Amino acid sequence: MDDDLNDGKQQPESVAAVLKVFAILQALSERSETGISDLSVRLAMPKATVYRFLQTMKTLGYVRQEADSERYGLAMRTFELGAKALQYPDLVELSKHHMQMLADATGETVHLGTLIDSEIIYVHKVDSRHMLGMYSRIGRRAPIHCTAIGKVLMAWEHPERRDRVLQGADFKRYRDKTITEPAAFLAELERVKAQGFGEDREEFDDHIRCLGVPIFDRLGQPIAGMSVSFPTFRYDEARAPEVVKMLKDASRDISSKLGCSKDMLG
Repeated sequence: MDDDLNDGKQQPESVAAVLKVFAILQALSERSETGISDLSVRLAMPKATVYRFLQTMKTLGYVRQEADSERYGLAMRTFELGAKALQYPDLVELSKHHMQMLADATGETVHLGTLIDSEIIYVHKVDSRHMLGMYSRIGRRAPIHCTAIGKVLMAWEHPERRDRVLQGADFKRYRDKTITEPAAFLAELERVKAQGFGEDREEFDDHIRCLGVPIFDRLGQPIAGMSVSFPTFRYDEARAPEVVKMLKDASRDISSKLGCSKDMLG
């Protein structure tokens, strides 16, 4: 009985500790190489508390400390842990080679994204050999309604699930060309599916064009999207079909290795 009572008394303190751990991890994910003073102010925690938690997380291998400084960042072990949260853990490994080949062939940035809530999240990225002019990173979320990946995920999604996802989507206007009306977006999805690929025509980032295709699982469901992003001044409309073909070839190979049959791929 005493043990049960003690457990009950300990729980609030334990829960508070868990909340602090994840608040620190979240803060480090938003800004790399952060100092204790900055974390203390941002999280409204005493410096001594922040230091104690950071040192423990460092010992466990989830946080790294920069040499000769008081600045901290997330360690690779945190990335490894996050990667295991992917519903399809083989997805990134199966996509890496194709993404690198696409980046080499086009000279541009290649993204791999999946659905989370009513947004997409980038799970892998291969950088352009040029300056792209858009901010993106693995783990960044992006809207469904104005990205090539978001469009292809929704275009091939089962209508009932798509409706549920879109109910939670914020059709925010990011640029002049952003589609902000659900009815117009559904019409766009019909075009995307008919042409076999999705486009972002400077709808999310100024002066950025994207081409994207879906990736399918063994049931023929769209589980990810892969896209190539171009600064508008390097985007060649005449070369777009060639890029789309490369994307589709990559998607077909990745999808087949995820168990999708050739009949489902068309």
